[in-house]
Amino acid sequence: MSAAFPPAHTALIVIDMQRDFCSPGGYADQAGMDVQRLREPIANIQKLLQAARTAGLLVVHTREGHLPDLSDCPAAKMDRSMAAGAPIGSQGPLGRLLVRGEQGHDFVDALKPAKGELVIDKPGYGAFHLTRLAQVLADHHVQQIILCGVTTEVCVHSTLREAVDRGYTCTTVGDATAASDPSLQAPALAMIGVEGGIFGRVCSTAEVVAALGGPALENRATTWVQAFTGI
Repeated sequence: MSAAFPPAHTALIVIDMQRDFCSPGGYADQAGMDVQRLREPIANIQKLLQAARTAGLLVVHTREGHLPDLSDCPAAKMDRSMAAGAPIGSQGPLGRLLVRGEQGHDFVDALKPAKGELVIDKPGYGAFHLTRLAQVLADHHVQQIILCGVTTEVCVHSTLREAVDRGYTCTTVGDATAASDPSLQAPALAMIGVEGGIFGRVCSTAEVVAALGGPALENRATTWVQAFTGI
């Protein structure tokens, strides 16, 4: 086992791989996003999950959504969803958009949590806001976090930045994330590594899988980052 991700102190967090973001008829689709693009990380996330489960990492799945009465949805967020053409709580083909308990709120079939894996339902973009994630990570003595999911520039970045502020060492798996707009993907990944890795490091799925079950991961996967982002 690689020392890069000690299993007793590392968590894999899979961000918002829900039908509302990754399936036709969900929130993202109603808001005009390309859900096929947002589905692209699924195969790589499956590989990460298999490696994390085999290595014995804590695995966390997050879902963004709101209570049926929308009491936890700030007015400003509601206004933004209305401006996007997909009001939170409105009826869609997969049920009410971004509402807990609806078909669209649940995970895509390919990435259902395994028995015993933690599910964090969050009302905000970041996974720490108004959730028990911080306490769970503390209870499991987590020091490092591996992040993947959607969208890179919003919920992944929001979770990443708060995790860094809380003192976690973070790795974002670039090819296991997707942005709502393809032009935002490379910049969102590039800004992670500025100032000597201010928000941690970006690695590929293959590198993380190898590190979890094979040779040690280099401190910085600069070759892959440069190839992906053009920096």
